[in-house]
Amino acid sequence: MQIILLKDVDNVGLRGDVVDVARGYARNFLLPRRLAETATPSKVAELQKLDAQRARHEAKSFDEAQKLAERLGATQLRFDVKAGPTGSLFGSVTPTDIADELWEKHKIRVDRRKIAADAIKRVGYYDVAIELFPDVTAEVKTVVSPEGGTLPPEEEMRAKEQAEAEEAARAEAEAAEPEETLVEPVPAAAEAPVEPPADSPVDSPVDVRPSDEGHDDADREEPAPE
Repeated sequence: MQIILLKDVDNVGLRGDVVDVARGYARNFLLPRRLAETATPSKVAELQKLDAQRARHEAKSFDEAQKLAERLGATQLRFDVKAGPTGSLFGSVTPTDIADELWEKHKIRVDRRKIAADAIKRVGYYDVAIELFPDVTAEVKTVVSPEGGTLPPEEEMRAKEQAEAEEAARAEAEAAEPEETLVEPVPAAAEAPVEPPADSPVDSPVDVRPSDEGHDDADREEPAPE
């Protein structure tokens, strides 16, 4: 089923994209949440016309891209968004949000598909890379701040993020190490009696009957004559 995205959706596309999705996914999730609308020929034609108008404002040559990169390098974007106590956003700042902000506040048009950033989901300071032309990339400083609050200085935030990353890497490495197992000594088996080989000579039992050796024939009684 073809739909037009009304918002950026992870692993699906950016706002304004015409994409094919499973019918059940569209009807049960995207459409009820107003994340998309059904693609009709008239709406698709309108989007194509809008994309063509936007493209006229983008860099058309290497020199134009370099000048635009200089402007972007001196530009800072700021988003004040709702966030929890740990810094996680109730939502996200997407590439489309960044492209819209550049156009609305600075009249700089960039292709949102060339913004090399995933959706931002935590407060902090970010350097967002944007490809303006082949071999021309600019970085835009982007500040995502909690609504109604303030951010610590950038150096402090980056040091904290680095410490958290190192701690996470250390914990992951420790979890990957195999645990040492104690091997208990196996008790020696009781010695079994040794059986003699089958072909070995076996002593015959001693005959304890009295022997006739040493007796004279005279001692023997002769039978009486008849």
